[in-house]
Amino acid sequence: MSEVIASYLIHDSSGDFEKKAEGIALGLTVGSWTNLPLLEQEQLKKHKGRVVSISELETCNRVNQYAGEQLKQAIVKIAYPAANFSRDLPAILTTVFGKLSLDGKVKLIDLDFSTDLLQAFPGPRFGIDGIRRLTNVSDRPLVMSIFKGVIGRDLDYLGTQLREQALGGVDLVKDDEILFDSDLTPFEKRITTGKAILDGVYEETGHRTLYAVNLTGRTYDLKEKAKRAAELGADALLFNVFAYGLDVLQALREDDEIGIPLMAHPAVSGALTPSEFYGFSHGLLLGKLLRLTGADFSLFPSPYGSVALPFEEAISIGTELTTPNHYVKRSFPVPSAGIHPGLVPLLVRDFGIDSVINAGGGVHGHSDGAVGGGQAFRAAVDASLKGIDLRDAADTSDALKKALDLWGTVEVHA
Repeated sequence: MSEVIASYLIHDSSGDFEKKAEGIALGLTVGSWTNLPLLEQEQLKKHKGRVVSISELETCNRVNQYAGEQLKQAIVKIAYPAANFSRDLPAILTTVFGKLSLDGKVKLIDLDFSTDLLQAFPGPRFGIDGIRRLTNVSDRPLVMSIFKGVIGRDLDYLGTQLREQALGGVDLVKDDEILFDSDLTPFEKRITTGKAILDGVYEETGHRTLYAVNLTGRTYDLKEKAKRAAELGADALLFNVFAYGLDVLQALREDDEIGIPLMAHPAVSGALTPSEFYGFSHGLLLGKLLRLTGADFSLFPSPYGSVALPFEEAISIGTELTTPNHYVKRSFPVPSAGIHPGLVPLLVRDFGIDSVINAGGGVHGHSDGAVGGGQAFRAAVDASLKGIDLRDAADTSDALKKALDLWGTVEVHA
């Protein structure tokens, strides 16, 4: 059967989850059922929502204390026939969570698509394997750094930063998500300047660094702007997807005249995910849906940085992005925020080699600048993959030693 099954975490004081579930299944589809004539029931049968399962959970004292009332909780799964909606994500989200998102303590935690619906989504154009081919890195996590402090600065400053980061050995550099088009750093000039600098570093060192430029502007101008970026030789596009919408990301992915990697930034997603009672789960929004709609990379807060997610939530994002799927390629998880070289063993343990280690201050704050910061991360990655303690590895890497002296390290258990 062609359908999408939505999983909800529901908190309710009455605990009558069967009634609640049936009300959702009918309210978001045919509206009513038992009072309909048999002929109409037969006609509407293929459109009726179906309660798949109800799994009551144990009462949680912490939740009750936080909510200020005694709540029971359950995970409810409801199937929605594909006959009810067009095959696009806005229609699906409106069906399964539109007005329901305004009605009580209901959180959408997952969506399971039948095979035919799943095939309606493009997935990443490149995915993990394709990005590895572009960077020529096959056996370790990629290392990415971020432009910092470039607001109000000109192209010369941006170019200097880009060169230093590339010389440090990072694989990717991305714009800050708040770097928009301006007279000082115009979009097209960022691309051409960056390309010239990175080509120069490649000629000097043999190391290829890719640059993700921030795609911004009015929604209806984005595709043409992205096409122009591709014409100019842009390596990748950073995109504030939740400021624009997942369907816009999918439109960028599906346009073959663009055809370059897409890096999804989580800005604005914090308005949709943090609550235990409302919104979306992190794994669904920053994992599954970004992957389906075409993100080659998904950035999200790590579980141990400066803007930390709960460990299980961060891991769920990584799992949704990387679990093999016959229909869509895997996407790179990019745990971010407050990352420094001393955290690399944790990142490798928890997210594996098919991930991107992303740092801003952890690169630029190094005492030897961005060159030393990049070198410290590369040394930390190499040591972690060999099972060498970072303090021991620092004996042969001055850059790593200086980083550990500044930020410290963590003890990692298997």
